[in-house]
Amino acid sequence: MVLDLDVVRENYGAFAKALPDTRVFYAVKANPAPEVLDLLARLGSCFDTASVVEIEQVLATGCSPDRISFGNTIKKERDIARAYALGIRLFAVDCEAEVEKIARAAPGSRVFCRILCDGSGAEWPLSRKFGCAPEMATGVLDHAFRLGLHAYGVSFHVGSQQRNPRMWDGALKAASGIFRELAERGIHLSMVNLGGGFPTKYLKDVPAVRAYGQSIFRSLRKHFGNRIPETIIEPGRGMVGNAGVIEAEVVLISKKSNDDNVKWVYLDIGKFNGLAETMDEMIRYPIRTAFDGDAVEPCVLAGPTCDSVDVMYEKEPYMLPVSLEIGAKVLIEGTGAYTTTYSAVGFNGFPPLKSYVI
Repeated sequence: MVLDLDVVRENYGAFAKALPDTRVFYAVKANPAPEVLDLLARLGSCFDTASVVEIEQVLATGCSPDRISFGNTIKKERDIARAYALGIRLFAVDCEAEVEKIARAAPGSRVFCRILCDGSGAEWPLSRKFGCAPEMATGVLDHAFRLGLHAYGVSFHVGSQQRNPRMWDGALKAASGIFRELAERGIHLSMVNLGGGFPTKYLKDVPAVRAYGQSIFRSLRKHFGNRIPETIIEPGRGMVGNAGVIEAEVVLISKKSNDDNVKWVYLDIGKFNGLAETMDEMIRYPIRTAFDGDAVEPCVLAGPTCDSVDVMYEKEPYMLPVSLEIGAKVLIEGTGAYTTTYSAVGFNGFPPLKSYVI
């Protein structure tokens, strides 16, 4: 995978311009390449991290800990303590048990509660594992306040690769209700974390980031009036996805029977080598070949490993040139996010996906 830092720089500028009063917390999990983190730190970005290792990777750039959020709602107490020792004071929660861990291991820290929201329109929904019902969030943040933590705000995630800019509206309505209910209890929240979800272009066109900024600002005014809170965003895919391209090789082209109209095309990369997001065929990457322009035919696209789930596209076969041949190189575009970090260390002996940053 080759990643172009100039594209990352352009993407950061687009986010900063689209939401000028919102702090950018880059989602490190999308691509933690040191060169990416160094560039974003120099540009002034903050960082959303999911583990102590990611925190340490960001700190290695010289970034100060006050620009880092421990945004995973599922944390070991010893990891919270380690983050606190490193200077981290901003933590995500979604239940009272997590609040209690932070109160013990990171006293006085700021916490924000993640709520469940509608992820319709997203190609990679994130609606169940993280977050609590909005009506529970008031109790979670009240509990944090009573344990001496700073009840700081509310977060949500409208789903990764969210192609509908209006999907933030419902979540902001719920967030404003939580703000009001806690204010009645004497607890004044300050921040709304708008999450990620900002898309990159794969096979389908997506709105420009400017459209997301305009829609989100309208919803903030609608639900918070003149008292718009601090806001942060956590772009990952939208920051680095279109900056990367993978070169892969065709290992085999075959059929399963003499009368099969669908060929099987096997690449030297699959779900275990970096293309995990093809699970359930949710992310469909653009693929370019030297034979583009020739007649095309439906193909099942699969990876090289001895695992039957290592098939990327079968339910909806991929149209590839009839003239494609074994040994040909193909370019898989839009692969700057969630590829190198999903690549297995050594399943079946295949090496991890190499990464080059230019």
